[in-house]
Amino acid sequence: MLELAILGFLAEGSLPGHELRRRVSQLTGYTRPVSDGSLYPAINRLAKADLLERCADPGAGPARYELSLTDAGHTELLKRLRKPADHEITDFTRFFTVLAFLSHLPDVSEQHAVLRRRLEFLEEPASFFYSGDRPLRAEEVPDLYRRGMLLTARAISSAERAWLHRVLDGGELTENASFPLDEPAS
Repeated sequence: MLELAILGFLAEGSLPGHELRRRVSQLTGYTRPVSDGSLYPAINRLAKADLLERCADPGAGPARYELSLTDAGHTELLKRLRKPADHEITDFTRFFTVLAFLSHLPDVSEQHAVLRRRLEFLEEPASFFYSGDRPLRAEEVPDLYRRGMLLTARAISSAERAWLHRVLDGGELTENASFPLDEPAS
C-alpha cells in the first residue's frame, strides 16, 4: 500500500520527501499513520529498483531531494493498478489506496476490471462473527457493540456497492475526470 501510494503520487509530479509524506499521511488518515521509519525505507527500496530517482534540491537546503518517477516506476504503477493483490481488493484501506490512483490506468475497461473484483468481493456473504461457517447478521448478534460493528459495516458496504454499480453501469463519470485538488472530500 505504501509503495503504491508513493508511486501514485509521484506519477502526478516530482515531490520532496516531506511533501510526499504529508500526502501519503492524508490519504491513509489516522488509521495507518506513516512514519519516517516506514516511508524512507520504502523510498530507498523503490530507488534501488530504479522505480524512482532522487535529485538534489539546492533551493531546499543540504540533503534535501526531489523525488520523481522513472519510466520503470510508471510501468510498475500501471502493473500494480491493473492487477492489485487480493488483499488490496479485500482490505478497505488498501482498496482506497488503489482507488485513489486508478484513474492513472488509461483504459476504462481496465479500471472497471478492478472495480468488478471489488464488487465481487463485497457481494460475497461475510461477517466479523460466525456461527460455524455461517456469517452472522447484525440482528443475530446480542452484543450491542458487535451489532454496531456489523450495522456500520453493512451501511458502508451498501453505499460502496451502490457506487460501484453506478460506475460499472455507466451512470457515473469514469473518464479520468479531474477534480479540484483544494476541495476537501464531503
